[in-house]
Amino acid sequence: MAHTPRTITPTIARRLAIMRQRLAGEQHPATSEGILETVRDLRCVQIDPISAVARTQYLVLWSRVGKYDIEDFHRLLWEDRSLFEYWAHAASIVLTEDYPIHADMMRHYGTSESPWGTRITKWMAENQALHDHILAEIGQNGPVSSQAFTDSTEVGWHSTGWTSGRNVNQMLDYLWSRGEIVVAGRKGLQRLWDLTERHLPEWTPREVLDRREVVSQAAQMSLRALGVATAGQIKLHFTRYRYRDLPAVLKKLETDGKIIRVKVAEGDTVWPGVWYLHAEDLPLLDSLEAGEWQPRTVLLSPFDNLICDRKRTELMFDFEFRIEIYVPKAKRQYGYYVLPILHGDQLIGRIDPKMDRKTGRLDIQAVYAEPETKVNKTSGRAVARTIRDLAAFLEAKEIVYTGAVPEGWQSVME
Repeated sequence: MAHTPRTITPTIARRLAIMRQRLAGEQHPATSEGILETVRDLRCVQIDPISAVARTQYLVLWSRVGKYDIEDFHRLLWEDRSLFEYWAHAASIVLTEDYPIHADMMRHYGTSESPWGTRITKWMAENQALHDHILAEIGQNGPVSSQAFTDSTEVGWHSTGWTSGRNVNQMLDYLWSRGEIVVAGRKGLQRLWDLTERHLPEWTPREVLDRREVVSQAAQMSLRALGVATAGQIKLHFTRYRYRDLPAVLKKLETDGKIIRVKVAEGDTVWPGVWYLHAEDLPLLDSLEAGEWQPRTVLLSPFDNLICDRKRTELMFDFEFRIEIYVPKAKRQYGYYVLPILHGDQLIGRIDPKMDRKTGRLDIQAVYAEPETKVNKTSGRAVARTIRDLAAFLEAKEIVYTGAVPEGWQSVME
């Protein structure tokens, strides 16, 4: 007999998501251990090279632990190797302890009978010499950058996108996706490649999980990172699009009592779809419903895990967010690299910042408030404080407000 789902309010659903994203409540310390624990909560942190403010992987962690030493983060990646770069819901930093989950993609990459799988398999077979040359060079001299390789392509890679003609990079990405090579360091934006078997630590778990178990584990990790979610939202998070037979997996998890259904509703408002909560988060749900809530005000990277699913963000926060990096300047609504403002359990606005590293100046080119935001000195001071915290993290010498600021916030910001 089916159980009646527990009803939670939209406010509690938002707070569950924010708490599980480590954006409220007690913070992990700004140490190597705290950074690693934060990544364990998130399971992945997206990588992006744009540094108008700071690279997104650095900002995502700063939003959660505060000012930290980036070298501690790098040591986890390149020395301790508790983290490594691989595909999650985009190119990301993931946990080495999750290797068996990611190894499933490695084993099956390029083996499908889809048009893409057939095409990549054919291209690899046509360019075996380049494949062998790259592996031999890395094996003998790694870690090395892509500049170390001679393009010995027999048949060039052609596409309608930016990868067309980038034969060496295409082969490197194939070998990376297959798990044969790994990013072992970086020199600026240049990735340094090494053999995976040589780079990853001896303690890396190597058990081979069947695909159903991979999906079961990944779905639970995705759900826990989201706090509360539908099947569609689980599918878009963590190992995005790699949840084969997800409905059957969720049914089994529900039968086993590992996840439960909840209904998100208040008054006449009912969120559509079937929503799930991980059983391990029931104590957190109970504490939130008892009124235990320690909100913070933080700025979010445009690629932050909390808002990377745009439809979910609109439903949960009534906040429409689009990245305008590729929009012509004259057509941008808010700016090039805009950071949303999370204030408690609401997204109350956004800022358009730019860090000038030559002068040490953080320019705040505009501050925007959402229509429903209470634009008063209390919220303004909270926003100003987190902007100052960002400047401290970036080691900016000064903050300069060069653009418009909502009237109710001007006196506490400028």
